[in-house]
This record gives sequence, C-alpha cells and structure tokens, in this order.
Amino acid sequence: MSISAIEMEVPFAEDVTVSDDTLRVDLSDGRSISAPLAWYPRLLRATPAERKRWRLIGRGLGIHWTDLDEDISVEGLLAGKPSGESRASFGKWLAKRSSRPASRPARARARPARAV
Repeated sequence: MSISAIEMEVPFAEDVTVSDDTLRVDLSDGRSISAPLAWYPRLLRATPAERKRWRLIGRGLGIHWTDLDEDISVEGLLAGKPSGESRASFGKWLAKRSSRPASRPARARARPARAV
C-alpha cells in the first residue's frame, strides 16, 4: 500500500482582526479563517490595544504579537490547531504579566481657580 502526499501551498495572511472571542485572518487566496480566542490563552487575556498590535512574520506565513510573545502560523490555523503552550509556560507568563507595573493614563492637573 502506498500513500501519496498531497503538496499544498499555504496562503499568506494579509490582515488580522481580533475580537473579544474570535481571531480572524484574511488570506491571500481570498478566504478568511477564524478560530475561537479560547484556543489562544494569551490573546484571550490581552487588552484590546495589545490585540491590535500584531505584525506579519515570514512574509505572511505567521502572525506575531510582540507585547504578548505570541506567534500563530497560518498553517496551524488551517489545520485547526489551538495553542500548544503548556499550562506551566502559560502560568509563568501570567505571573510575569501580573508582576509588571500597570500603566496608568496620565491624570489631568487641576487648574487654579481664576479670580473674577
């Protein structure tokens, strides 16, 4: 019995949208693929601003979120593979994330009252 391998060209990612519950990637072949955010715990825990800060890597073969140290490949998305990160690794990431100083928006200073 012989099994022949089918060679498949993987399309490139062109655009990425992350909502509160879904990762959506628009591909170079015209398709869009989506996956539940629950598959990617770091994205699930990210702020909306962090989710928007992504860049394509490998000329669109993957997506990288620098703030989250997260990489997702188009091939993995097409294969339906959730994150392979171990619980221990994710726990370390969460601990490191919670220990960093929270950035707070600058507060406006009160203006002195004017004499009328």
